[in-house]
Amino acid sequence: MSSDFHATDDPFQAFDAWMAEAVAAEVNDPNAMALATVDADGLPDVRVVLLNGLDRRGFAFYTNLGSAKGRELTAQPKAAAVFHWKSLRRQIRIRGPVERVTEAEADAYFATRPRLSRIGAWASRQSTPLGSRRELEDAVAAFETRFEGEEPPRPPHWTGFRIVPISIEFWQDMPFRLHDRATFAAQPDGSWTRTRLYP
Repeated sequence: MSSDFHATDDPFQAFDAWMAEAVAAEVNDPNAMALATVDADGLPDVRVVLLNGLDRRGFAFYTNLGSAKGRELTAQPKAAAVFHWKSLRRQIRIRGPVERVTEAEADAYFATRPRLSRIGAWASRQSTPLGSRRELEDAVAAFETRFEGEEPPRPPHWTGFRIVPISIEFWQDMPFRLHDRATFAAQPDGSWTRTRLYP
């Protein structure tokens, strides 16, 4: 398997190539990434989310602003993420500051979600204590009734964030743990430098 990230000075081009292979090879959620944030005590917090938008501005994902990650990113807008494709024996790490997506971007993505997922965004008080599963089911039923016959709009507490990468690292498993690894670093003029790393 080639480490094609050495053939370009554009990490987004290399990412697109690897993601295309992951989409073809991975059975479930090739766009899943472990997202690390920092909580109010300065401790790292990590969970798996889905990448739902990528362009040269960065890597976008969506969440409830009241969730742990929503609160943490609002208070300390910086994050790191890792994509790990076990079947391909590859991973990509990204890190950088975080910005909110635009209202139009959030509206557009929300409209693509299944109806029940949109209802769930209204019903879930994400990351807060839940008394019982029935409590959540009742909330879902209430919002299904509220939005009967119409498209559920995006809730005001639901939006997206974008990691604006300052570094993107590619890692390819190789025999005898002599892995192939390189990092791209963003430059002030918008270009990237590529550095091969010891495994």
